[in-house]
Amino acid sequence: MSARAFRIEPTVTPRFTRALLQAAVRRDIAVPQALVAELEAGDRVALAAQDRLWGYLCAHDDDPLIGLELGLSIQVGHLDTAGMLLMSSNTIGEALDALLEYHPIVGEGGSFALHRGDNLCTLIYEPHYATRCSERVEAVMGCLLALTRWTTGETFRPAAVTFVHAPLADPARYEQRLGVPVRFRGASNALSFDAANLALPLSQANPALYGHLQRLATDELDALGSRSLAARIGHILAAHPSWGRERVAGELNISARHLVRRLAAEGESFKQLHDGLRRQLAERALRDNERIGDIAQRLGFADESALARAFKRWTGVTPARFREQGRPTEEARIGSVDGG
Repeated sequence: MSARAFRIEPTVTPRFTRALLQAAVRRDIAVPQALVAELEAGDRVALAAQDRLWGYLCAHDDDPLIGLELGLSIQVGHLDTAGMLLMSSNTIGEALDALLEYHPIVGEGGSFALHRGDNLCTLIYEPHYATRCSERVEAVMGCLLALTRWTTGETFRPAAVTFVHAPLADPARYEQRLGVPVRFRGASNALSFDAANLALPLSQANPALYGHLQRLATDELDALGSRSLAARIGHILAAHPSWGRERVAGELNISARHLVRRLAAEGESFKQLHDGLRRQLAERALRDNERIGDIAQRLGFADESALARAFKRWTGVTPARFREQGRPTEEARIGSVDGG
């Protein structure tokens, strides 16, 4: 049986997407109308469409630090209900607790963790992007730093910002824009600060408003969570296509048997989801002229022959034949929906 086409479901708030489109106008970048229409089509924006927007922005802007600059320009309102909730918190510590719980409202392209030490705290960001990961991580870290300083009346004093990737421009420019020591090629993307900062009061603190916004945010988060276990698994597999059922179940903190039962209740199976996702990624990689051996390794196949057999089962043609059919034009890729 051929693999069923599967759409990766993670989404982003349209308010953040509008911030990027507004930035494109300021930077004289004309985003194709087909892409704009896709981004404005629903109450949430597919992360795949956001991927295409980031790819277009970075390809049509000469500034290698476009991600950092866009992050520094983000305002609280661009972060939807979660942003307003953070702003109305009493302290930095309370705001960070809210960030850890409610950040999927802004976007499901990554996750946060906070490590609290006696003297030093570290907020870590783990991205799950397929496109322009370095630029988007810089946008997230720049946004966090700028908004934290703003909400504390510039009293927040971070110790350092660390990126996993190498610098995209002169490192001195990062420190000039961020006003803090910046490190590269680190173990994680992180914002480090003295633990005493957790008690800093926020200038817009409003306990009554916080309680109201928390109820709204909880409802929004529940709505996102109800989009099914299959969507969450698709998100994980998009970042780790070689992972098997047990590894994915561990990431979700459930047993492999429980994962199978819950998927069955939704009319799904792990094999269908995994094969559909790998087919999608294999087709994209072949269009981008990646080596078949590299594709096989990244997708978790034993060798090129194993990938070729699976790909022919999915599509009816071999990888070589699929590549011969030609790559679509850039305009067609931008205007299309993933997998369509």
